[in-house]
Amino acid sequence: MRFWKTCLAAAALAAGIAGIGAGNAQAEDKQITLCWAAWDPANALVELSKDFTAKTGIQMKFEFVPWEHFADRFLNELNSKGKLCDLLIGDSQWIGGSATYGHYVKLNDFFDKNGIKMDDFLPATVYAYSTWPKGSPNYWALPAMGDALGWVYRKDWFARPELQKEFKAKYGRDLAPPKTWDELKQVGEFFQGREIDGKKVYGMAIYTERGSEGITMGVTAALYAWGFQYQDPNKPYHMDGFVNSKDAVAALEFYKSLYKCCVPPGHSDAYMTANLDAYKSGQVAMQMNWFAFFPGIVKDPDVGGDKSGFFVNPSEKVEASTLGGQGISVVSYSDKKDLALEYIKWFAQPDVQKKWWSLGGYSCHKAVLEAPDFAQSAPFAADFLKAMSHVQDFWQEPTYAELLQSMQKRVHDFVVADKGTAQEALDKLVEDWKQVFIDDGKLTE
Repeated sequence: MRFWKTCLAAAALAAGIAGIGAGNAQAEDKQITLCWAAWDPANALVELSKDFTAKTGIQMKFEFVPWEHFADRFLNELNSKGKLCDLLIGDSQWIGGSATYGHYVKLNDFFDKNGIKMDDFLPATVYAYSTWPKGSPNYWALPAMGDALGWVYRKDWFARPELQKEFKAKYGRDLAPPKTWDELKQVGEFFQGREIDGKKVYGMAIYTERGSEGITMGVTAALYAWGFQYQDPNKPYHMDGFVNSKDAVAALEFYKSLYKCCVPPGHSDAYMTANLDAYKSGQVAMQMNWFAFFPGIVKDPDVGGDKSGFFVNPSEKVEASTLGGQGISVVSYSDKKDLALEYIKWFAQPDVQKKWWSLGGYSCHKAVLEAPDFAQSAPFAADFLKAMSHVQDFWQEPTYAELLQSMQKRVHDFVVADKGTAQEALDKLVEDWKQVFIDDGKLTE
């Protein structure tokens, strides 16, 4: 009898364990993993995605990687045909390679079947985040996180009467957010080395980082404002006289002048985090950075609230801003593409997009951006909308990594390492890029 009870107990335990295993397997079957960078918008997406789970029963798992390892981690995952990511919010520059090499699921049929219209999203974001070939009606991502390069300034410092008076006496205008690059430099020089509240401060934090994409993103903020073009619009991949034009040379020289005149000591390898640190610690009067970080600035205990203001990238010959941001794609190697597509369908809804913006994400949906009260919805909202209307992006070719490495080297050598002239740097860059396109079969010798 005792043995029989023991056998029954063992059988019940085994059945229970099997049931738990089945339950876990079912839970895992109804779970997808979304991969992105580790930053504030990702935290907002976690909060937003709780609504998706509540509505569908599909559990969400997240794989967030710091920006400095983001590209290496997830490009390696794609190239190895890994199954970690069911959904991936990948950089705009990845779209060409990911479409060409089959990493992403083409979404056209899915969009058509579910009434998802690309006309509902800001055209610049569809072009940059979704299409390959560029501008074609071939969609590999849904615009997910609009972003552009903008500027933050110490509004409380600018408002000080004694500084206003001194600045106006020197430059003949009010100390205000600059609208041109010349005005930007004047403000930077004005604050450089000045003492404020007993502390020595500096003019601005700009991008100078060599290792990934930093200095390219910073330099292009100037290049685009001078009217820079990557190629002859009538002869694709022909770059002479465009990449190394007189205006491009002038823009690169100007960017170097900002580095020489107006940055904190040691600011020679700085990107997003370094600029944020310099600004939040009260070292600089201004910083360039992505709009994605601006909600955090507003809430910061040291520089938030009325202490900070925002302005769009200054113009020179044209209005232009460096594009950031990403689209969300379904990874073709996923075993749960059907569940991942359910997330895309849910995320595309206008009400979800409105909540995405309210939580600190940057919607690309016209229902959000074209709402009558959008410009008043955040201190930086109007500037964000203006920036997104004039964004330009780096090459999105499958060979973008080689193209980026060359530009990082050439402009860093000139701006930071003080090697050669701007003309020489851009001439060498043209030669580098020509070779990349020759090797890729898109340009002849």
